[in-house]
Amino acid sequence: MAKVTISTLEKMRSENDPITMLTCTDASFAGMLDIAEIDMFLVGDSLGMVVQGDNSTLGVTMDDMVYHTSCVAKGASRALIVGDLPFGSYQGSPEQAFENAVELMAAGAHMVKLEGGSIMAETVNFVVDRGIPVCGHIGLTPQSVHALGGFKVQGKTDEALDELVAAAKALEAAGASGLVLELVPNEVGKRVTEAVNIPVIGIGAGPFCSGQILNLYDMLDIYQGRKPKFVKNFMTGAPSILDAVKAYVAEVKAGTYPAPEHCF
Repeated sequence: MAKVTISTLEKMRSENDPITMLTCTDASFAGMLDIAEIDMFLVGDSLGMVVQGDNSTLGVTMDDMVYHTSCVAKGASRALIVGDLPFGSYQGSPEQAFENAVELMAAGAHMVKLEGGSIMAETVNFVVDRGIPVCGHIGLTPQSVHALGGFKVQGKTDEALDELVAAAKALEAAGASGLVLELVPNEVGKRVTEAVNIPVIGIGAGPFCSGQILNLYDMLDIYQGRKPKFVKNFMTGAPSILDAVKAYVAEVKAGTYPAPEHCF
């Protein structure tokens, strides 16, 4: 199987070939997800909730992220691996962000992800200029959940929509190779995706994004906590985990996931 690169993702976006992405935190799942031809793995700080049992992502450390990124890298052969920069590891300064991004890349990531809109453009530019690809994350940003007042749908007003479009453009101009857009109405997902020339991967952002991402523990119905509206249990009717992941890939590629019941 050909290795997925940033160039692969750019080609998929330009050809309207939906990109598939799942979270991944260990070598065993990495190998299985590669077999199912998932395009991108996110070693996400959501592991704080689904692996470590916390009620938010805020307690995840750089050591945690380096460890899990290394595990995933050892099991993966095809997918492009994105490593999350955890809370407090990049907001202090561009230099801090670069130093911690270096750690994730050395552990096996091919790209790092950080949360925040236009205010993070300088940091993205600093990191990208030093040779590290960056994925932005806008909309609902879980590391800011307390400032946002909880896990709420974002972009519901015209002003909020304009801010998200401006943020996407600013991050693209700063050199971001892609964006994750989380928990916004369908029309917002469509507008943001159309506003930039880089892949926009949606999670609860409707069917018009360049691709989709779900938390692996949610879509396999492993995590016992509250699941958002946009999550579909792909284990229903699937004879195996591998079949469930293949069903996810097939539905994203066919445009049948997310369905109306998963959208805002």
